[in-house]
Amino acid sequence: MQRDHTNKLTSRRWWLLATVGAGLLLIVLDNSILYTAMPALTADLGASGSTALWIINAYPVVMAGLLLGSGTLGDRIGHRRMFVTGLSIFGLASVLAAFSPNAELLIASRALLAVGAAAMMPATLALIRIAFDDPRERNIAIAVWGSLSVVGAAMGPIVAGLLLERFWWGSVFLVNVPVVLAALAATVLIAPRNDPNPEKSWDLTSSLQAMMALVGIVVFIKEVAHTPQNWTVVVLAAVAAVAGAVMFVRRQRRLAEPLLEFAIFRNRAFSGGVLAAAFAMFTIAGLQLITTQRFQLVEDFSPLQAGLLVAVIAFGALPSGMIGGAFLHVIGLRILISGGLAVATVGVAISALGVSLDQFWLLVCGFVVTGFGLGGAFSVASSAIMGNAAPKKAGMAASVEEVSYEMGSLTAVAVLGTLVTAVYAAAVQLPSNAPATAGESISDAVATADGNTAILSAAYSAFDSAYLVTMAVLGVALLIGTLTTARLLRSYGPRTEAMEFSENH
Repeated sequence: MQRDHTNKLTSRRWWLLATVGAGLLLIVLDNSILYTAMPALTADLGASGSTALWIINAYPVVMAGLLLGSGTLGDRIGHRRMFVTGLSIFGLASVLAAFSPNAELLIASRALLAVGAAAMMPATLALIRIAFDDPRERNIAIAVWGSLSVVGAAMGPIVAGLLLERFWWGSVFLVNVPVVLAALAATVLIAPRNDPNPEKSWDLTSSLQAMMALVGIVVFIKEVAHTPQNWTVVVLAAVAAVAGAVMFVRRQRRLAEPLLEFAIFRNRAFSGGVLAAAFAMFTIAGLQLITTQRFQLVEDFSPLQAGLLVAVIAFGALPSGMIGGAFLHVIGLRILISGGLAVATVGVAISALGVSLDQFWLLVCGFVVTGFGLGGAFSVASSAIMGNAAPKKAGMAASVEEVSYEMGSLTAVAVLGTLVTAVYAAAVQLPSNAPATAGESISDAVATADGNTAILSAAYSAFDSAYLVTMAVLGVALLIGTLTTARLLRSYGPRTEAMEFSENH
């Protein structure tokens, strides 16, 4: 009887992991699924370039601003309730987005999607932290969670490509609805009971200040990266970011129960995990951005083919993600995180060599190696973060991790997107009869070349140079991440537990 009860509880834990994993996949997919759908979407809605930019940006900007406060709110009202609420909002917003008659309503729907995602995402990790009592089981569960994040990021363009071959652009949103309904039913049946902590204070003012700072940073990065820049927006965003951050930090130091306890960053494992998550997402988002551009514009890949190519990174990440979670207690954080980032650095170098030698198989091998390195680092980064926070502060820790993911991804898109365009413009040597706009970007060159092989050849050559320079910057960033995390985690070697939290920590 006792054994049957234990087996039932164990089964419920793993079914819970599947449920929150489904919610996580929806969140991550919606970050990248629109890239493939944008041409059809903008044509149908008649959206301008700036409007199209905000159709994409409304989701990550709003989510980044809400994440920190939503995790702590979950600690107060219960993470099960936050997960269910987030799922419900996400499902409703998906329907509104799918049938949006104009760009303005689609932007509003994307913002509402972000509200649901921000409520859901910290709850996914917090529920795992609460449900899995055994540290080794928890390591495996969090490794699965981390692997799903990588897979979801890579699968967005593939899912969109498959849907758009048969359906209209709204299908990329409508596909969320059946998953939401299934996850809601499963949550009712298997999720642990809602465990609110009414004594936990949630300060709305702090949450608004955090949102002001994070949204300001995001808008600043995106506007600086945009050409031409609107300097009024740049200055206002910078002022908002600095003012919000200063007010937030000052308020946290005065509160008995702050929204974010800065002391937690003194834990080297926690800080190493946050940095590893940021560097991993920076790499994945950066590779996805520049590679899908190159192979669609230079090699004439379809969106689906380009999506399948970058998905190789996720396939490489799956085995190391599982190994990392299962053997973290033996291998240790330092080897998995710093070693994983080092392996990813080698993988990026191999891929760059493949492009320079025009050897496609070598590029693919490099992506597999990169994914293998990032998979191990990504999966145990979550263990390092969540394992060094008390269960009652699981929402706060999860929020910090999610913010690091979003900032890593957003920074990659802004910085590397700007870099690849700037290097292209500096390197391109067009014939005298080429349109002036052909020198601004590879997409403009392809659009205006009108079959002129001299223009296209010059544009392709310049973009390959820009691609290689951007890959080199990615490699340097990964090397910095390797050295930084190796120093932070020097005492977390083989057979050192990742979870060292105590109530007196």
